[in-house]
Amino acid sequence: MRIIARRTLRDFWEAHPDAEEPLRTWYTYVRQADWHTPSDVRSIFRTASFVGNDRVVFNIKGNRYRLVVVVVYRHHAVYIRFIGTHHEYDNIDVATV
Repeated sequence: MRIIARRTLRDFWEAHPDAEEPLRTWYTYVRQADWHTPSDVRSIFRTASFVGNDRVVFNIKGNRYRLVVVVVYRHHAVYIRFIGTHHEYDNIDVATV
């Protein structure tokens, strides 16, 4: 999968160093993935949540952080829409972010 806006991840882990390793691991798995359906995502990330509008929420570092992406299966692309703390996540509308 192509991941759009890797810089967003890097900027986040520079501010939150404890997130670097889990985000790098997530990036590696997704980069090597070939997702065609949500079940393909679920086969790698069992705790991923599907919230509508092709958005998927990933728990990072034991749910300390949340990563929201849009997956465009037909283009094999993942667009990073939000990365933040669990508290910051509670203040967004995940379906429109």
